[in-house]
Amino acid sequence: MNLKTNNRFSAVVSLVLLVMTHFGCSAKEGNAPPRVVKSPVGTGSFVQRKISSTTAAPPRERTDFTDRKDPFRSYLVAGKAKLPLPSASEHQLPIQKYEVNQFKVLGIIAGLPMNQAMVQDPVGKSYVIKEGAMIGPGNGVVVKIRERSIEVAEQYREESGRIRKRVVKLTLPRKE
Repeated sequence: MNLKTNNRFSAVVSLVLLVMTHFGCSAKEGNAPPRVVKSPVGTGSFVQRKISSTTAAPPRERTDFTDRKDPFRSYLVAGKAKLPLPSASEHQLPIQKYEVNQFKVLGIIAGLPMNQAMVQDPVGKSYVIKEGAMIGPGNGVVVKIRERSIEVAEQYREESGRIRKRVVKLTLPRKE
C-alpha cells in the first residue's frame, strides 16, 4: 500500500512540474502591451512616450587588447630577439677568455654527421669544438666547420653604440 502512495505522489509531482514548465515557457515578452510614461517638458506640460517591455540592450563595448601582451604568442617570434651582448663575467668558460683570432686550429674531423675541430688557445690548452659551441669573449658561436676552416660568428658594439656582427674564419695551416 505504501508503494501505491509513492507512485501516485510521484505522478502528481511530475504532472505539476509539466504544467508549470508549459505555462512558464509559453509566455512571450514581445506580446506585452507597451507602457505609457508621462515625462515633464518645459513649463508644466507633459509628453507621453511609449516604452516597450523589450527594449533593445545597449551594444556591448569591445575590449581593446592592443596594449596588452598576448599570453599565447611565442617570445621568440614577438619583436626582434635580443641577443646577449659581450660582457666580462667571472662565469665564462676558459675557451671564452681569449679573442677568436688568437686560437690556432690543430685539426678538423670532417665527414661525420656533425663535424668537429680541435683548437688551441694562446696558453697551449686544447679544446674540441662542434657547431654551436661558444668561443671568445664576444659570445662567438661556431657556425660552420668545413674541411679546411672554421667560421665563428660574434657580436660587438661599435663606439656609436650600434651592435654589429662579424664572421671570423680560422683556417687549418697547410702541411709543409
